[in-house]
Amino acid sequence: MTELLVRRADSADPVDRGALERMWLMFRHDMSEFAEQLPNPDGSFRSEWLQSALEDENWAAYLALVGDRPAGFAFVRALEQPTRVLNSFFIVRGARRSGYGLQFVKQVLAAHPGPWEIAFQERNVKGAQFWRRAAREVAGEAWHEEVRPPLTGGTLPNVWVVIP
Repeated sequence: MTELLVRRADSADPVDRGALERMWLMFRHDMSEFAEQLPNPDGSFRSEWLQSALEDENWAAYLALVGDRPAGFAFVRALEQPTRVLNSFFIVRGARRSGYGLQFVKQVLAAHPGPWEIAFQERNVKGAQFWRRAAREVAGEAWHEEVRPPLTGGTLPNVWVVIP
């Protein structure tokens, strides 16, 4: 397996920005199945979280690379708060079930020590399995789940992994 490189994205770099924008469409397309959402009339998806990750100082965008190829992204919000939120997390299909996702999430969480909250949709069975496994890997038994109302624009409740 090729080594995974994780680094903070540079929003001023057109290559990083372009990779994030293109993978964002893939992510939103994947998530549309579970959120029952259609694209906008122009074929795009809502992108306010992408914009915040690129422009807001209280957010951070991370890229996962396999060799020189983008393999995923992670957006962290609430950097100024005691509890960080892993707002969005994506691994391209060609890199899934290879261990890269778990490596990636561990590195992102380690970059911001302290408590974390991570939302997922129970209907996304593989995603739910991944997040429960990731929580056990990162926190052992020191984590729990909470069901909360949907975030902006959602219709289904989210399950939150809470890591103290």
